[in-house]
Amino acid sequence: MGARCFTVRTFGCQMNVHDSERIGEVLVSAGWAQTDDEAHADLIVLNTCSVREKAEQKLRSLVGTLRPARARGAIIAVAGCVAQQEGERLLATMRHVDVVIGPDNIAELPALVADAEVGAPPVVRTTFDLDEPRFLRVAPTGHVAPATAFVTTMKGCDERCSFCVVPYTRGPERYRPSDEIITEIASLVARGTREVTLLGQTVNSYRDPSSSTSRDPTHGHGSSEGESEFAALLFRIAREAPALARLRYTSPHPRHVGDELVRAHAELSVLVDHIHLPVQSGSDRMLKRMIRRYTRREYLERLGRLRAVRPQSSVTTDVIVGFPGETRADFDETLSLVREVGYAQCFGFKFSRRPLTPALRLDDDVSEEEKSARLTELFEVQETLTRESLAALVGTRQEVLVEGFSGTGADAPESPRQITGRTRRHEIVHVTVSPDAPDLTGALVTVHVARANKHSLVGELERLSAPRPDATVTPVARRRTRLPVVSV
Repeated sequence: MGARCFTVRTFGCQMNVHDSERIGEVLVSAGWAQTDDEAHADLIVLNTCSVREKAEQKLRSLVGTLRPARARGAIIAVAGCVAQQEGERLLATMRHVDVVIGPDNIAELPALVADAEVGAPPVVRTTFDLDEPRFLRVAPTGHVAPATAFVTTMKGCDERCSFCVVPYTRGPERYRPSDEIITEIASLVARGTREVTLLGQTVNSYRDPSSSTSRDPTHGHGSSEGESEFAALLFRIAREAPALARLRYTSPHPRHVGDELVRAHAELSVLVDHIHLPVQSGSDRMLKRMIRRYTRREYLERLGRLRAVRPQSSVTTDVIVGFPGETRADFDETLSLVREVGYAQCFGFKFSRRPLTPALRLDDDVSEEEKSARLTELFEVQETLTRESLAALVGTRQEVLVEGFSGTGADAPESPRQITGRTRRHEIVHVTVSPDAPDLTGALVTVHVARANKHSLVGELERLSAPRPDATVTPVARRRTRLPVVSV
């Protein structure tokens, strides 16, 4: 008899993606086998997001389609933020769900599923690990690690923005000891990972729970008075994981951008040339109603300091349109800020009322039609900026970290194949290689940018900058090719 199979469906942010990876590892360690074939899965895990209303709606719709799976004996588990938010209410409205677990209860999943298999009643586990925070790390197996990997530094959020449900679904801020973070990164790098993204709901508010001081007298890279210890963590990673090629982090809060973080961007070459700094609105009136705790001027000043020390960096952001009370004048201020900054990419969202949030007390007085119109206008402005940003790179040479093959030619051994990667600025680049080219996944390659697509670049491989440490590869001869347009 083969191993029992599970599959995981993921909704939401990078933290949810990271949690799904840990769910998979926990189940594999308990003897389960992962499958992409949901029709034959013995366990279906739906890992959910509650930040946007649409993700919650997707969950309820998907659960309804799983009745046949439940009828044939499959176990249905709901994990993540909606699970944390709704708890027992999910069982009351979705009677064929067997297990509901919050983000802090992932390690308990195998045991809860085992109970469900022998007839235990549906169960909810949504307790926060406030007294002894637990952080699931990437499984330290002997397998080759992914070229890029997420590493959690903290969880929860203390900001209490009026629109955001995260403090209620992820709890208050809890920080991971820096020794654990460094150990996980070192393990990943030793197994071939080239790029690490540090994750946290407010990643740059980090405080090291294992340290009684925020200063490092040996290296002088601590935190200035009033600052978090996030910059000190970045300096330590650079010192103690010198083979790491690239370091990213997401998502920071503008109010935690201080002197030491600016200095880290100035001095650490391992930090990529990309800054993601959510702004949410360009209107001071809206920022105050959102409880963002900075003004437009302060946001621009802090971003300007980061750009001054790393002027080649691309900048991306998050914006909410149609927040309660947003007038046309408020929205115009957002558009003017987007143009002033010249974002390479903007992730825009329509405001949606979320349970438990302070914004519930505000009249949602912007119509759905107007929200849609404003979002479309925001995207139109951003499309122009994105085209300009990508077009400026045509003719340049960029270091690209290869993340793998894309669909083009992947199943045709005699046809050219297309690889995909990202620049240090975070642009997606597609490159065609010969059918007999080695697998360059995880390699750093130099690419000549030949042209710009709508949301990505097309390049020609010039040379192999650095092979993946676990692989032996040879450079691929430069080829002049014309690729079809690929929108990402």
